[in-house]
Amino acid sequence: MNTTHSTEYRRGLYCVIGCYLIWGFFPLYWLPLVGQLIGAGQLMAHRIVWASLLAIGTVACSPSARTQLAQAIKSRQTLTAFALCSTLLATNWLLYLAAITQRQVLQASLGYFIAPLASIFCGRLFLREALRPLQIGAILLAIVGVVWLSAWGGQMPWIALGLGVSWSIYGLLRKLAPLPALPGFTLETLMLLPFALLYLGWHYWHGSLVFTQLPPLPLAIVIGSGAATMIPLLLFAAAAQRIRLTTIGILQYLSPSLQFLLGLTAFHEPFSRMQFAGYLWVWAGVALFVWGARKKQAT
Repeated sequence: MNTTHSTEYRRGLYCVIGCYLIWGFFPLYWLPLVGQLIGAGQLMAHRIVWASLLAIGTVACSPSARTQLAQAIKSRQTLTAFALCSTLLATNWLLYLAAITQRQVLQASLGYFIAPLASIFCGRLFLREALRPLQIGAILLAIVGVVWLSAWGGQMPWIALGLGVSWSIYGLLRKLAPLPALPGFTLETLMLLPFALLYLGWHYWHGSLVFTQLPPLPLAIVIGSGAATMIPLLLFAAAAQRIRLTTIGILQYLSPSLQFLLGLTAFHEPFSRMQFAGYLWVWAGVALFVWGARKKQAT
């Protein structure tokens, strides 16, 4: 490995680790909003508004991103694909924010443990991608874990399933409608922006908009949600250009692992032995998936 390639690889590694650390500690960012009057719906609408403004400003400073965005807007096929992408992204954001505000961080972490396995299943279902034996085993173990949590863990993990499925299908659509991270994210948020503004306007009209009633710290968190959303996405895009996707796929479990620990410590969520047993099945599936990825990388 030459010096230039080695330097680029290290930069990519730093970027992807930084991205997953931010996503892993993301529940701490939202923690001051737990117990505030603002709910997941208004919080998501504000996240869309502030992310849109930041994305537009960033695109305005990048001639290449402006060109790519302009070309995408002219393509009906691209617009259709990104309309679906934006719907799935909004669903994922809403479920995630609902999990945080309702102190269901453990379910959120479970969702992102499941997501890569759901992506493999979607690849088989929609793209007819061949499944290796280890991948089949990983999916089956995760299914056993979800069934266990439903039957003996106290409840069906709907939030986890919603997060995992929405994120995996979103990833599939983004693969079929390739557009670089910045113009793609800008297009998605612009498509969601009218609905977010209408939703906030409806709350304002009915006197239930709580944005101006928030204390200084929660208010700053809401305003900063756009930057908190964009920064890890740009880090991820930079990493994807420099290191193998297999490496990215293995490191992605850093985020849900950190979220799981935060759910137990910072959010003090209850975690029974039966729940632990259900998670063990999912973690076994994850371990099998990672082992299979490492074996493929070595060959």
